[in-house]
Amino acid sequence: MTKSNVQFDTVIIGAGAAGLMAAGSITGKSVAVLERNEKPGKKLYITGKGRCNVTNDCQPAEFFSNVVSNPKFLYSCIYGFMPSDTCRLLSECGVHTKVERGNRVFPVSDKSSDIIRALYRRAEANDVKFFFGERVRKIERQPQGFRICTETTAYLCEKLLIATGGKSYPATGSDGDGYKFAEQLGHTVIPPRPSLVPLRTRRNVSIPAGVSLKNVTVSVCVKNKEYSQFGEMLFTHEGLSGPAVLRLSAYIGQITSPLPLRIDLKPALDEETLYKRLTSDFTAYANKQLKNAMEDLLPKALILPVLQQSELPIDKKVNVLTKEERKKLLYTLKNFSFDIIGTGSFAEAIVTSGGVCTEEVDPKTMESKKVAGLYFAGELLDVDALTGGFNIQIAFSTAYAAATAISNGE
Repeated sequence: MTKSNVQFDTVIIGAGAAGLMAAGSITGKSVAVLERNEKPGKKLYITGKGRCNVTNDCQPAEFFSNVVSNPKFLYSCIYGFMPSDTCRLLSECGVHTKVERGNRVFPVSDKSSDIIRALYRRAEANDVKFFFGERVRKIERQPQGFRICTETTAYLCEKLLIATGGKSYPATGSDGDGYKFAEQLGHTVIPPRPSLVPLRTRRNVSIPAGVSLKNVTVSVCVKNKEYSQFGEMLFTHEGLSGPAVLRLSAYIGQITSPLPLRIDLKPALDEETLYKRLTSDFTAYANKQLKNAMEDLLPKALILPVLQQSELPIDKKVNVLTKEERKKLLYTLKNFSFDIIGTGSFAEAIVTSGGVCTEEVDPKTMESKKVAGLYFAGELLDVDALTGGFNIQIAFSTAYAAATAISNGE
């Protein structure tokens, strides 16, 4: 039962990347942050394997090309708070950053805790009040704003920013509460699904879990459009994972029937060049069996699966292979195929796809078009991007846009 009422100008629900950024950026208002966990930034802490890939050092055009859902909605807020602004702000807070492969930005210390500490101290210096272990149970609209109820307290405010995150990594507290609040307040929620997540496949060949491949291209066709990702991938007990597969998963919606996926094992070689390579290798190993003549071309764990899928006799000597059989092998090397039958769970997902419908939110201010004084930021919105620091930057930029609007009384 609620025991007391507390009044603030603005209440922020969630002390993750978006909540912390907004808390430190709102000016001229009394601000409270309600966080269900015992400390801020719990999900931020584990990002980038604990190193925190905090943004991507790229120009807006490249940034938007990495946004999967509703990139146009983000134009205003990204231009309003760009990756360079994130790096500048962190530097002002005493955290120096470095740029690594793929323009990924990390703290020089390689410690996500430095990012969290900097954002938290910035908010504290802004006289923001944090209330930890406070799980919101109910939000009520009132004539002059909102009443946010926890187990012990009712927080009254004129402006409310919901920044609770999505449903990925639920162990960090992201269990979808924000979607429930948005729906209760009259908003449409696009059904959330795991994104940047491993894929479950139907195994038509046997490959040991843990086998990894570099410099391959993974492709899938969704609604007559082909999506491809180049890089590293990994075979798991249930299917496929690794950076290229995780990025590809962002384009795969709900799987209602098996979805064909193919791997180009030799993307650097066109078919003609690869055929010449096969001919050269088989000339060198003319008296060897097929299964023993491909170690220069493929990892050992992949040789039998590739031959299986090519429907070639593994014990046949390469010097008696027909042209048709070589073409079969060539095709499989460029189209090593699996059927996707599902994705990993939210517990395995890096981000959530889906969320509060962007058509119901002002893209310049992040304010609800349905409820005055209500704002959204971060993963809760129906926006998501590929790996590389883009999703955290989206959290920062949407939060900064909301904070600016709140500060200006918009």
